[in-house]
Amino acid sequence: MSVLGERVAAGLKFPTGFVWGASTAAFQIEGSTTVDGRTDSSWDAFCRRPGAIAGGDTGDPAADHYRRYREDVALMRELGLGTYRFSLAWSRVRPDGGKVNPPGLDFYDRLVDELLANGIRPWATLYHFDLPQALEADGGWANRDTAYHFAGFAEAAAERLGDRIPLWSTLNEPWCSAFLGYGSGVHAPGRQDPEAAVAAAHHLLLAHGLGMAELRRHAPAAESGITLNLYPVQGPDPEAVRKIDGLMNRLFMDPVLLGRYPEDVLADLAPFGFGELVRDGDLGLISTPIDMLGVNYYRGYEVTREPVPGSEPAGPEWIGAGEVRFIPDPDAPRTDSGWQVEPGKLTDTLVSVHRDYPHIPLYVTENGAAYPDVTDADGQIADKDRIAFLDAHLRAAHAALARGVDLRGYFYWSLLDNFEWAEGYAKRFGLVHVDYETQRRTLKQSADFYAKVIAANALPGL
Repeated sequence: MSVLGERVAAGLKFPTGFVWGASTAAFQIEGSTTVDGRTDSSWDAFCRRPGAIAGGDTGDPAADHYRRYREDVALMRELGLGTYRFSLAWSRVRPDGGKVNPPGLDFYDRLVDELLANGIRPWATLYHFDLPQALEADGGWANRDTAYHFAGFAEAAAERLGDRIPLWSTLNEPWCSAFLGYGSGVHAPGRQDPEAAVAAAHHLLLAHGLGMAELRRHAPAAESGITLNLYPVQGPDPEAVRKIDGLMNRLFMDPVLLGRYPEDVLADLAPFGFGELVRDGDLGLISTPIDMLGVNYYRGYEVTREPVPGSEPAGPEWIGAGEVRFIPDPDAPRTDSGWQVEPGKLTDTLVSVHRDYPHIPLYVTENGAAYPDVTDADGQIADKDRIAFLDAHLRAAHAALARGVDLRGYFYWSLLDNFEWAEGYAKRFGLVHVDYETQRRTLKQSADFYAKVIAANALPGL
C-alpha cells in the first residue's frame, strides 16, 4: 500500500453500517464464453459484427474472472469490501433461454460461497445486458415473451442461490438495454428500430415485475429491487428538460415507484405504439413493492433546444429529442470517456429521488471513471485523477446524507478493468489494473485510497 490515503481520518464520517462495495458485470469480466454449457449471448453475437466494438475486441477472455474468481475475491478482502455486486450470465444459467444448466449455476455457487467465506456479502444482479442470443433471434426484448423467459431465469437463480444472497437487483439500467440496444444500435443487439426500442422498455419493466415475484418466492428474506441509471437533467429550456427527463428518468421511475407511466411521456411515445403495449395488470406487476433502489450515476445532462456550437443531440432523433442539445462546459474536467466530471449532480440526483418519490432506501450501485493508467517510477499505478473523482463523488454522496437522503451504501464501478461494451478494452475503469496479456492484477493507488476510506468509514478532512 502507498502513502496515499494515510490522511484519511474522521473528516466526514458515514453512518454506522454504511455499505462499501464495488460492482462488475458477467460479460465484462468472466470470459470463458464457451465452457460448461454456456451459449452465445446477444453481446457475443454483436462482437462479431465488423466495426461494432473498438479494436474488434470480444468478451473472451475479458478479465478471466471465471477461472480467477478466488484471486479476485482475495483482492476484495484486501480492499475491505463489505459487499460485492456482480451479475449472473443468463446464457450460463439457462443456455439459449432453455433448460437450467447445472454447471453454469455451479460457478455462481462457488463464487457466492467464496465471498461468504471471506466475509463479503454477495449482491446479485439478474440481468446486465447479456440476453441469450437464441431469445434475441426470436425478437429479443421487443417480444413480450422474453419477459416471461426472464421470470424462468430468475426462478432458477433464486431457487439455487436465494438462501445465501441477501441482496438482489432484477435489472441493471433498462434504459441502456432498450434505447442503446434497439434504438441507436450502439449496444447489442445493434438494432435501430424505434418501435422495438419502445417495446423493449416496457417489456424490460414487465420482466422486472415478474422477476420480483420469483425473488419474493425463493429469496423472501433478501432485499430486492432494481438498478436504474439516473441523470439530473437541467437547462434553461423547460420543454427540453421535460422531454429528456421523461425519457431518461421518469419513464422507468414512475411505473416502478408510482404504478403509472407519465402522461407526457406516453404522449411522446404514442407514435411508436407504446400505449398498445401496456396490458391490464402490467403496471401492477411493475410496481410490485421493492426494498431498495440502486442508482447508477456517471454524469449530468444540461440541455437546450437552442443551437450550441460543438454540441451533440441529447436524445434520439426518432422521438423528437434530436432537437434537444447538450450544453457543454468547456472548462469542466472530463474522463477518458469524454464525460464531464460533475460530482455535485450526484447529490442532486439522490435528493430528487428522495424528494419526488415515496420513501425507498437508496444505494449508489455504480459510480466510476475511465482514465489511462500510468505507472510511476516505483512501479505503482498513480491514478490521481481517479482518486480525485472518487473523493469528490463520495463527498457528494455524504452531502446527500446530510440533506436527509436514506442512502445506505456506495459501490465503485468497477472492481477490475474490463470489457467496456462498445469501447472494448480501450477504457479502464478499475480499481485493479488488469494486464490483458498475462491477466496479472495490480492494485492501483485509487484502490489504496478507497481501502482507507472503507476502513475509517470516513473521508479525509480537507
